[in-house]
Amino acid sequence: MQSEERPGPKTSMVGQTKIRWDDTKMRTAYANVCNVATTREEVMVLFGTSQAWMNAGEEISVELSDRILLNPHAAKRLMGMLVKTIEDYEKNFGPLG
Repeated sequence: MQSEERPGPKTSMVGQTKIRWDDTKMRTAYANVCNVATTREEVMVLFGTSQAWMNAGEEISVELSDRILLNPHAAKRLMGMLVKTIEDYEKNFGPLG
């Protein structure tokens, strides 16, 4: 199996600041379920995979795989980016249910 080549680091500008995005240690995970919890100091986003197709009973198993902790300011920026991303998606592919 051939290894996947990664493109070099990306850069972008925010005002006068150049940001270099280093993805050399980034990993990829799939999630079809997420949940959010919060305290005064942080927002916790949990990601996992539902096993609903395997269970016919009243209980659904969700295997949690990743937890991302954000401060409230970063969580609000993420919210804005997600809203814009979904708006753009729906313009291109139609409304989500």
